[in-house]
Amino acid sequence: MSPSPAGSGFGRIDPPEGRSHGRLWNQFQPDYDRYLLFPKRRTTGSVVCPSCGSLVGVRDDKCYSCGRSNPGLWGYGPFLRQLGADFGFAPVVIAGSTILYLLTLLVSGTTILRGGLSFLSPSTNALLLFGMSGAVPVFGFGWWWTLLTASWLHGNLLHILFNMMWVRDLGPTMVDFYGPSRTVIIYTVSGVCGFLLSSSAGYAGVPLLPGASYTMGASAAIFGLLGAMVHYGRRGGGSSFVYSTAMRYAVILFVFGLIMPGVDNYAHGGGFLGGYTASAFLKPSTRERGDHMIAAALCILATVAALVFNVVHALPLFVGSR
Repeated sequence: MSPSPAGSGFGRIDPPEGRSHGRLWNQFQPDYDRYLLFPKRRTTGSVVCPSCGSLVGVRDDKCYSCGRSNPGLWGYGPFLRQLGADFGFAPVVIAGSTILYLLTLLVSGTTILRGGLSFLSPSTNALLLFGMSGAVPVFGFGWWWTLLTASWLHGNLLHILFNMMWVRDLGPTMVDFYGPSRTVIIYTVSGVCGFLLSSSAGYAGVPLLPGASYTMGASAAIFGLLGAMVHYGRRGGGSSFVYSTAMRYAVILFVFGLIMPGVDNYAHGGGFLGGYTASAFLKPSTRERGDHMIAAALCILATVAALVFNVVHALPLFVGSR
């Protein structure tokens, strides 16, 4: 195999010709494998078990405290934990939501130029293409995976601006309380719970306070962050301020939703309950573990997969309707 560029991390460099060069190559080949072929991988020393927190050898087959298999995560445990610590929750949510909002505008064409509050509003077809949820998509079409994608879509410019302001304000605080991985889990679970409740109420035809035929937006997951903070504050021990502040915000926003037309209150309520329950399950009083990081990665992968699948699945229908 021909040599790859130094530091590229691809391929394998053949050893140089000559006995002296060969001896030097044998000496430094393990470092090449470690730092170039497998960057950030630990091959020696001890790591923290992602399940119980005990120190284990990086090459141990199982943790001798809790029995977890491969507690060193193939040597990538420390790197993955550092990656989770550096994860910018709020910037990623804001960037992802903004990109999808711009894509829905692009797909909508000239319909976004309507006046009033409809200005820069994506079309229904565009929102369906990228995974809008509600009673019609979930129960009418059978697109249950839109429960994952709807949190990343928005109906107009004001909608995304207000929601992203809340993400920017609440996100860093949540990461401080729970850690980045548990924040991702709570955000994802809250969105699913909120849109499931709203879609179910819309399908059942609840009188006086109907559910949504079509729904989307980050507000369900945002209410989940508030619900998690309320649970965190109820633990006491100096957390009463967190509890009162989060509860006050939740009540104000929920009452505002009852007054304003077009607000999905079922999604807000379901998101709040989902966040509260997820917080209780994740035990915020304990430190964040490697298992939380794995679960957060699965949440992200599931959401991306649901988005891609929905676009591929719905694109023929969208093209046929034009």
